[in-house]
Amino acid sequence: MMGTRGTALGWTLVRVAFGLLLALLHGLPKATGDMNRFAEGVATIGFPFPLFFAWCAVLSELVGGLLVAVGLFTRPAAAMAAFTMMVAIYRNRANPFERMELALLYLAVMVAVLLIGAGPYSLDARVRRRP
Repeated sequence: MMGTRGTALGWTLVRVAFGLLLALLHGLPKATGDMNRFAEGVATIGFPFPLFFAWCAVLSELVGGLLVAVGLFTRPAAAMAAFTMMVAIYRNRANPFERMELALLYLAVMVAVLLIGAGPYSLDARVRRRP
């Protein structure tokens, strides 16, 4: 687990910041925007049922990001978000590195969440402590 209180607080800050940013700056605008247009982009990379997979991506960013932020079902939520970031990296493979940079950063943090877990300051930890 986490060695010091400072390490645990630092990890919590990273987890909350990246989870909220993913949810509020990426998932929410897509969920409240033109899903058909987003689905067209999903179709261009070869996904069948593009509207369905567009919603999967949006929910992994919105709901997954919120779950990572509060630390509930953290590892499954991070796995979904990480997969979505891998698709985003693939989608932008022909574009300059700057287009992939944000997805790479989110992917790195979500993989770290998968490896480390939510930490002691999370709803997952609180649920585990219940008798």
